[in-house]
Amino acid sequence: MILQSDKPKEECAIFGIYNSKEAANFTYLGLYSLQHRGQESSGIVSTDGNHLYRYANMGLVANIFTQSKIKELIGEAAIGHNRYSTTGASFLRNAQPVRVESHLGPISLAHNGNLVNSWDIRNRLEKDGSIFQTTIDSEVIVHLMARSHQTDLLQALCESLNQVRGAYSLLVLTPRYLIAVRDPNGFRPLVMGKRPDGAIVFASETCAFDITETEYVRDVEPGEMVVVDHTGVRSLYPFAKAQPSLCIFEYIYFARPDSYIFGESVYKVRKELGRQLAHVMPVEADVVIPVPDSATIAALGYSEESGIPYQSGLIRSHYVGRTFIEPDQKIRDFGAKIKYNVVKEVVNGKRVIVIDDSVMRGTTSRKIIKMLRNAGAKEVHFRVSAPPTISPCYYGIDIPTHKELIAATHTIDEIQKYLRVDSIAYLSLDRMNKAVEGHKGGGFCDACFTTKYPVEFQEHVGNQKSLFTEYAVEE
Repeated sequence: MILQSDKPKEECAIFGIYNSKEAANFTYLGLYSLQHRGQESSGIVSTDGNHLYRYANMGLVANIFTQSKIKELIGEAAIGHNRYSTTGASFLRNAQPVRVESHLGPISLAHNGNLVNSWDIRNRLEKDGSIFQTTIDSEVIVHLMARSHQTDLLQALCESLNQVRGAYSLLVLTPRYLIAVRDPNGFRPLVMGKRPDGAIVFASETCAFDITETEYVRDVEPGEMVVVDHTGVRSLYPFAKAQPSLCIFEYIYFARPDSYIFGESVYKVRKELGRQLAHVMPVEADVVIPVPDSATIAALGYSEESGIPYQSGLIRSHYVGRTFIEPDQKIRDFGAKIKYNVVKEVVNGKRVIVIDDSVMRGTTSRKIIKMLRNAGAKEVHFRVSAPPTISPCYYGIDIPTHKELIAATHTIDEIQKYLRVDSIAYLSLDRMNKAVEGHKGGGFCDACFTTKYPVEFQEHVGNQKSLFTEYAVEE
């Protein structure tokens, strides 16, 4: 049985390093620290300057890469990828990084994001004779490169990326280059650093720098292509400028709180979201508790601003996999109970404020509230450190469909009744924007809260994942 989460699903993680004798080892460590961004598959591609060496498999980083496998990934440059599928089914053939042979030489690519016009490009290329090996949107980029009449790899990559739309933070590895690219809107994060030995490092978040002893240098800018080779590091800007549309959900939920992304501390922003939430529909209570782990920092901010004591009233099991066997289908609320347990001493006889960072379907939240009631909570007040999620994301986050989102189909009063709480309040858009006030990176994408999408797409883009499910056969 698949454990259905009441959260948006993780995106993907990418990591790359150039000019290190321990390239594969550092890539392994980087992917390990970025495991929270994808748990379905993981892969590493390395190069010795002549060939590309690849290994990928299904599962978690620590279970996939043995020491013997890492030793086979020779060379002083490597890229890696942790995957959660947003387009394309979950099976081994879709594990990244992608590796292909072409007239430009061997190319490997790791992608975080989602291309909103990949389905149209794929249809066109297949009609022209292209044969795809995967069902992931990222593969269209390497097909466009392979079909390009450009003889220079960088020009072919620029030409190809100018044909795609949507979100992409990319790492491209060839025997000569390590290339990092971020789409013109900058939806997904991508940071650049430097190790003491001079190696250049790229990652989705700076938490991957800490474990690899890398010093943060800067973010890769929206629309920037950073090229690293034996001559050094240089930047190209081959795309038309666009309004920055940084994913606000990275701060709310996805990124680790010890990371810096978009030029700011995730911990600092998340705590400020909690502070702002404390001003929305204040209520007298005895204790503030988070839904761990992603709401913990927001709950700390809420507690400090409101003056209501913070306690760990819910304990989360960190050993629950993505799939588990349910011993009896008749056991109600099993999914929530296997993941969370209530500390009765914290909530019994208390007026409890529960802080969560987001609510999608509401099913898990309802079960958690029931567990708190059964543990003796006198009152339960539910607070969410983000606005109501009313629309899916098409730029790399697997948010449920419109009809599955409780805030898109129910009023606040109806949600309160469904969750069986004494009161409920979401963070307003204004308060959310106040939490990132003064941010130097530009504007944010808040389409999941507003339906205002910064990059246009055809309606069928939302069905791409379901269209591919017929190919989801275990390999």
